[in-house]
Amino acid sequence: MAFAATKSFGTDGFIIWIAVITAVCALLIQIGTNLANDYFDYLKGTDNEKRVGPLRAIHAGLVSKKEMLLSFIITFFLAACFGVILVIRGGVPILITGAAAIICGILYTAGPRPIGYIGLAELFVLVFFGPVSVAGTYYLQTLKIPIWPVIAGISAGLFSTAILTANNLRDIETDRAAGRKNLIILFGYKFGVAQYYFCIISALLIPVIIVLVSRKHYLSLICLSAIFFEIKPLKILVTKPLPPPPSSLIEVLVKTGRALLIFSLLFSAGWIASAYF
Repeated sequence: MAFAATKSFGTDGFIIWIAVITAVCALLIQIGTNLANDYFDYLKGTDNEKRVGPLRAIHAGLVSKKEMLLSFIITFFLAACFGVILVIRGGVPILITGAAAIICGILYTAGPRPIGYIGLAELFVLVFFGPVSVAGTYYLQTLKIPIWPVIAGISAGLFSTAILTANNLRDIETDRAAGRKNLIILFGYKFGVAQYYFCIISALLIPVIIVLVSRKHYLSLICLSAIFFEIKPLKILVTKPLPPPPSSLIEVLVKTGRALLIFSLLFSAGWIASAYF
């Protein structure tokens, strides 16, 4: 969102109320997906007493299955209602994108072959939290999709995939017991560490490529300082004993999310500042 708003800022196409509604829709879809995951993971037995990490509402007894089902249905319905405004603005491409996001949000953990259980979770996160999110938001502002929002979106998607990777490294034992077949279950802990390193390094290289090719927006490279927030997570993942204890992997997850936030904000600020200096 920050990437796309920044790239459209300064053009004749930037519309504040469209940006606000886009943010609301994105937030509702994210919340709906999390609620649906809570519901279907509980039904599949993935969430149990051995799970580490944030509290899951149904397993903790905070809400019933029926209440959680109703919650994610209402949340997705609200997202669709706000989405109608965006469809009026952006047309069929936005309709297809929004519908796909909601459907995939449900199918991530629902159905006989959920996305998150058959090794496609990383691809889903990379695409929807990256180019689709950034380029879609930019398109709603300008009704155009140049190449740079798509490429910048890949860096955001890679950081998001790193967050998912940290999550899957933490949950490797409970996921294996539940029959979940993500890439780390299929190929092992070392593969997961390599995947994490690849995502972080590639995400940081993309702004460099953008600047070198475009020969503009040099100040956006300030986002590379986000690497300082990644030093400890990168070290934890390769420090014996392997795999590290769940508490350390939770720290990796939290710090990676923080690095994504810092990276996005600094990239956006640097992009805007480059227009004036």
